[in-house]
Amino acid sequence: MDPVTSHPKRSARHQDRGIPEGDQAAHHGDARTFLEQLQAAERQLLVFAREINQLYQAERARATELELALDRLRESYLDMIKTLAFVVEAKDPGTRAHLQRTHDYAVALTQAVDPELAADQRLRYGFLLHDVGKVGIPEGVLNKAGPLDDGEWEVMRAHPLLGVQMVAGIKSLGHAVEVIRCHHERWDGKGYPSGLAGEAIPLGARIFAVADAFDAMTSDRPYRRALPFERACQEIADGAGSQFDPAVVATFQAIAPGLPDLHASLHGGFGGLKVSPPLDGGFGGLKVSPPLDGGPLARAAAPD
Repeated sequence: MDPVTSHPKRSARHQDRGIPEGDQAAHHGDARTFLEQLQAAERQLLVFAREINQLYQAERARATELELALDRLRESYLDMIKTLAFVVEAKDPGTRAHLQRTHDYAVALTQAVDPELAADQRLRYGFLLHDVGKVGIPEGVLNKAGPLDDGEWEVMRAHPLLGVQMVAGIKSLGHAVEVIRCHHERWDGKGYPSGLAGEAIPLGARIFAVADAFDAMTSDRPYRRALPFERACQEIADGAGSQFDPAVVATFQAIAPGLPDLHASLHGGFGGLKVSPPLDGGFGGLKVSPPLDGGPLARAAAPD
């Protein structure tokens, strides 16, 4: 029997669609092939996903190990910095604990001047190491009980550059080296070693200069007794625009009401320092004595 005449409905349907029976079979075969390809691709994607997850977990483990290694490296680095600082203090017993005190004063002042700068741990290393060059200064000059003569001052003024040379190999110190180099520069350009002036002096060094001078004036030395806290504050104020950055001094004035507690914690008390009500134009709570003749002290305010 003729297949077309024996199945009139199927024949009519095929004719209506215009798809020959052979082509229809091929069409279904293509569909199955495409489905198989999709399933194969899905399986491959699952394999890729598992591999990526394994790589991710392995990288996380390595990242954790690296972070732990970096933490250990940071601890070792800080230990090295502290060791260098202790070497300086051991050679100059007259300034015992000066490094830690100036570090704490400088951090407090930097947080008020520029919080972002204060968050840089490297800068704090610079505060601790500012006098590391004194290791190269003869003890006869470094520990002299009286004032230094001109020749001895020339020797003493070499310590910033000696310090820079000593830490030159510690690349991770970064810009903290500028604190070591420039903490004896003056706003008016009369400092050393380079005679920098104004904003040519790095901000960290400008801040540290105030902290350094403040601690020098409020600490006992072989050649003089410490100045009263209030008198030292006045000396800092008198040095604005000459020895110190006026903007940094203004910030120092703003935080001065909080300094007695910090000063007491670093020096074991003030021995009777009294804080009076705020004075107009003064230190907002510190009773300021009349300024000393001649402005900042010649050697008392000459930071270590």
